[in-house]
Amino acid sequence: MFVKSTAALLAPIGRVVLTLALIVVAVVAARWLWSYYQVDPWTRDGRIRIDVASVAPDVSGMVTQVFVVDNMSVHKGQPLFVIDRERYEESLQQAQASLQVAEAGLEKAQADVVAQTTLLAQARREDARNRKLGGLVPTETVEQGTARVRQLEAALAQANASVSQARAAIAQATAARNTDRLNLERTTVVAPVDGIAANVSLRPGDYLTAGHAAFGIADASSLHIDGYFEETKLEKIHVGDRVSVQLMGSERRLEGHVQSISPGIDDRERSQSSNLLANINPTFNWVRLAQRIPVRVHIDHAPPDMRLIAGRTATVIIHPNSGAVDGSAGPGGQHP
Repeated sequence: MFVKSTAALLAPIGRVVLTLALIVVAVVAARWLWSYYQVDPWTRDGRIRIDVASVAPDVSGMVTQVFVVDNMSVHKGQPLFVIDRERYEESLQQAQASLQVAEAGLEKAQADVVAQTTLLAQARREDARNRKLGGLVPTETVEQGTARVRQLEAALAQANASVSQARAAIAQATAARNTDRLNLERTTVVAPVDGIAANVSLRPGDYLTAGHAAFGIADASSLHIDGYFEETKLEKIHVGDRVSVQLMGSERRLEGHVQSISPGIDDRERSQSSNLLANINPTFNWVRLAQRIPVRVHIDHAPPDMRLIAGRTATVIIHPNSGAVDGSAGPGGQHP
């Protein structure tokens, strides 16, 4: 009888304890969910990004050698392919020959100046002697001497002009030679950055035009993550905040920090009308979707065997006030 009464007394107490325990668990879970979804800004809309350097020849011609294949790691300055080197070597030889001709022309023009200067000095001495003799020399002879001096002065002026022209020709030929030399050097196209060659389908015999990209190189130093955060969460995001990143399909996390915040996004609701006035689309006041702002995340640490491939999807979690905010950041949290 006593046991039954004791059990009857403990039953309500057990229910109370169980209820209180469930309430505590619910409060803790609610607090954790609130912190996860509201306190720490996060987004599943993240992407691995990388800058791609275009590999374009500076000269046109047929590809004769290719030293790179698709997805190959390359280093800055490493030769990638060669364009028709023989043709540009011949062009350089012709330019060098033209320069030598111009230099020979200058030597001839300078020799003519020396010769004309000598003749003019002799003519001036003879003219001065005839004038001193006065009546002893026929007037016709004096006039002929004066005319000869004038002719030689004109010839000397012409010779000096020829020297100037020859020097200009040398400058022009030198510039042409230097251009051809530069073109010859650039027949060998080298990697502009360290990275990985992407979308390479180049083969010997292909014809490339100057300035047109043949393929790209993913710049390894530019690897970063762009997280697109709702504008309502921007107040809690600062440059320098610590960031955790988890890639889709991977349980491991990357560590990084907020490098910058985009200064602006395109306004798709505004376009130019035919009368040069703003064309604004109508909106529904009771439906307002938050804009997503790009936040650039610098990767501080990543497992060495993790494949950081541009375009992979990532979940980005920012830990507010977890890092030093750079006060020198420009508008939008971007470094100048």
